[in-house]
Amino acid sequence: MLSQQSKKDIKRKLNFIYKSTKSKKELNIYADEIFQVINKYNKIGKKGKKLKVSEKTSALICYGDSLLNSNKEKTIKIFRKFYKKNLDKFFDIIHFLPFYPSSSDSGFAVKDHYQVDKRLGDWSEINKQSKNTSIMADVVINHASSKGLWFKNFLANKSPGKDYFLTVSKKFNISKVIRPRENKLLKRISIFKKNNLLWRTFSDDQIDLNFKNPKVLLRFIKIIINLANNGVNILRLDAIAYLWKKSGSNCVNLKETHEIIRLFRIVCNSLKCKPIIITETNLPEKENLSYFGVKNNESHWIYNFSLPPLLIHSFLFEDSTYLNKWSKNLPTTKIGNNYLNFIASHDGIGMRPVEGYLNKDRLSKFFKRLKKNGGQLSYRKIQGSSKKVYEANITLFNAFQKTDYDKRGKYFLERYISAHAIMIAFEGIPAIYFNSIFGTSNDEYKYIISGNKRDLNRYKWNKNRLEKLLNDKTSKQSVFYQKIMNLIYIKKQNKAFHPNAKRENLNMGRKIFCFKRISLDKKQVIYNITNLSSKPQKLNLNSKFKKYKNLLGRPNISHMLELKPHQTLWLTN
Repeated sequence: MLSQQSKKDIKRKLNFIYKSTKSKKELNIYADEIFQVINKYNKIGKKGKKLKVSEKTSALICYGDSLLNSNKEKTIKIFRKFYKKNLDKFFDIIHFLPFYPSSSDSGFAVKDHYQVDKRLGDWSEINKQSKNTSIMADVVINHASSKGLWFKNFLANKSPGKDYFLTVSKKFNISKVIRPRENKLLKRISIFKKNNLLWRTFSDDQIDLNFKNPKVLLRFIKIIINLANNGVNILRLDAIAYLWKKSGSNCVNLKETHEIIRLFRIVCNSLKCKPIIITETNLPEKENLSYFGVKNNESHWIYNFSLPPLLIHSFLFEDSTYLNKWSKNLPTTKIGNNYLNFIASHDGIGMRPVEGYLNKDRLSKFFKRLKKNGGQLSYRKIQGSSKKVYEANITLFNAFQKTDYDKRGKYFLERYISAHAIMIAFEGIPAIYFNSIFGTSNDEYKYIISGNKRDLNRYKWNKNRLEKLLNDKTSKQSVFYQKIMNLIYIKKQNKAFHPNAKRENLNMGRKIFCFKRISLDKKQVIYNITNLSSKPQKLNLNSKFKKYKNLLGRPNISHMLELKPHQTLWLTN
């Protein structure tokens, strides 16, 4: 049964969020319904798998249809077979990107939060995989599809859906609203004999939900419990920063949004499976870090959004200056909190997280290089009619292919693998995008057809073709797979790679990036030393390193060390 303290906490959060619009009597009714759904799940729901975070913890990011075959088999089933054969030894978390019925944005315009897209499979496939693997799933919480049942019911003033979507009057002041996209924010709509403006943060098909209606909050608590009951034990709160809107504000990171996450944390702590919350907030770093909460009472994990652009920039321009500055200032996590480290995802390389690190001139050169490598740029609207780059859309393979210093791309593989080595060794939990494992290049065909820049990095593999390529040890896909899986394999054997093992940044000049990790028991030290340059770099080491060995193979450690172009060493005592 739910504890008295949890009940008090839930009531207090509801009161904070809704006290200005709802009576205490109304809020008690909503609180009682939350208590009932939690108690019902704890009594008859599935317990699910509990994740134990350690150096063995790594995540795989994929779509439910990242793999296809020609006989119309359900795609999650196809994926599960491939995973068991090729990936099971290396990853203990699978992040299935939205697998619900959807009308656009590769699953992020959800039509029904309670169903699995029939093309992909059903809940039984998710449940089967969850027996052996932790499952991360998206709670697409900010918006829902204009083609779903909720929106149809909203227009008809019926439940479920009545008052579920956000409309504002023309008096609502949007002058300070921070935008992540270029589309028109508001759409005039005539319903219930009123002229209202419908709020659309991300696209015309993704209509923002109205969390000022407590029924919407209650609905998502039920959705979270449904996911937990179907084997999901990590909840990714998609685009959560934009949840609450207030006239005259920037409508991002508002205190009500943080309070809703704290409420979700209490709910999750009250469930017998105790799911982990991760917030997806592609924002400047200080704002992103705020989602741990002042007392570490919000998200368990946050995405390390500054890592991808700064790491890619450091290799393309052979300069550790900005990466060093960031790494030195990044707060150390506490047990229970973690950074989720990644350098590629289904989206692009977010540029808001480098605000304050890369100036206008640096960014201009960065974008120019990425465009030369086949990238596209997506923009966001800012005040007036101007716009800024929101993200660069490109695969990692293309991003690292050539630099101004290596115009022929002689060392593209070394750059690619060393970037992964840094990400895997860094404080936090590494998350690797499925296509990155095989060095997948830009999907130009899909982009030409769809016009969606993000489709450049959303290639769907034919399972038989990919397995055939992996069996050929000389194929590009096999080489990339072997090298990246080797990094994960080594990580799993070393306690200094625990996600919360201490990290210290060491400045060794512009051409080298270095940090050390110290295991929780302080018995093991690992130095990650990377040559960011396409030329050999000499390094003077003190005598203590004679007793160290390189986990990534040769060389033997001596006083004078020469690092090959874009080489990474993991030196351990």
